[in-house]
Amino acid sequence: MDLGIKGKWALVCGASKGLGLGCAQALSGEGANVVIVARGVSELERAAEGLRTAAPGVTVIPVVADITTPEGRAAALSAPGGPDGAFDIVVTNAGGPPPGDFRGWDREIWLKALDANMITPIELIKAVVDGMAQRGFGRIVNITSSAVKAPIDILGLSNGARSGLTGFVAGVSRSGLAAQGVTINNLLPGAFDTDRLKVTFQGAAAKTGKPVEDLMDARRQTIPARRFGNPEEFGAICAFLCSVHAGYMTGQNVLADGGAYPGTY
Repeated sequence: MDLGIKGKWALVCGASKGLGLGCAQALSGEGANVVIVARGVSELERAAEGLRTAAPGVTVIPVVADITTPEGRAAALSAPGGPDGAFDIVVTNAGGPPPGDFRGWDREIWLKALDANMITPIELIKAVVDGMAQRGFGRIVNITSSAVKAPIDILGLSNGARSGLTGFVAGVSRSGLAAQGVTINNLLPGAFDTDRLKVTFQGAAAKTGKPVEDLMDARRQTIPARRFGNPEEFGAICAFLCSVHAGYMTGQNVLADGGAYPGTY
């Protein structure tokens, strides 16, 4: 299927590895030019070279920046976008806040989580959405979490911040933007084979004294697919949501979790 995004310009955040890189790979593989943003210089350069090798006909521009800061967003948004310096596609993504007990979180910890996982995506949406509407095409995909639908008690910071973003998107995606060719959707990952998942299991192993692989096997057994997802398949879902074929989908929370969520709706 031709996704119809060849030559479009995409901004992908947190794209040096994991799910963000999976999205950048899928978009560039479809012929979209990509600006990829991350904080780590070496990992970002390595990701950029990999994208150029896999899709030699596209332009790949790495931007070393912290997207959760005003300065980082300014650097990302000022990178070459299209003929008018604009982006047709934006994939928002930032590392989730740490787990813990809410009793130990003060105001500063909450504000940091909100800045990264709610305010940052909203600021990026605000920066690009009117230009998209004027051009008659725009795709915004926010990488959030399956915890939006099935909250996890130790992930209260993520539950709260990402749910706030979800509520905001539910409103703005159904505004007049929808009639101007702009869609805004959320993509909710469950357990994917990424560095973050490995770190989570390493922490659990240190706490329980159980081997990491035993904990991972136990988690796999709770997933109907009996495996963790991979960034490539996640990226393919993202690319479809960014395609011309997804123009009638907006304001949706697309769950990719191997069937782990037990609800009907």
